[in-house]
Amino acid sequence: MLKIRLRREGARNHPFFRVVVSDSRNTPTGPNVETIGHYDPKPDPPRVTIDLDRYAHWTSKGATPSPTVKSLVGRLSTAAEAVEGEA
Repeated sequence: MLKIRLRREGARNHPFFRVVVSDSRNTPTGPNVETIGHYDPKPDPPRVTIDLDRYAHWTSKGATPSPTVKSLVGRLSTAAEAVEGEA
């Protein structure tokens, strides 16, 4: 079973996360199938970059997003709708 989850990287006291698709039986630091984005929580506002086309592709194949990834994608899609509404 595939999961879409965060993989922690970066230095101590400065976390940086990659959004990866990996087998649920592997550890979060184990091998992954694909990296579809990244998340940097330190700046204000936090920087989030996720390829929503690849996210949709993997969820259609049966990959399950973690609750944190699901909330990050929700934030991205509402921000994208706000930008489209202004144009």
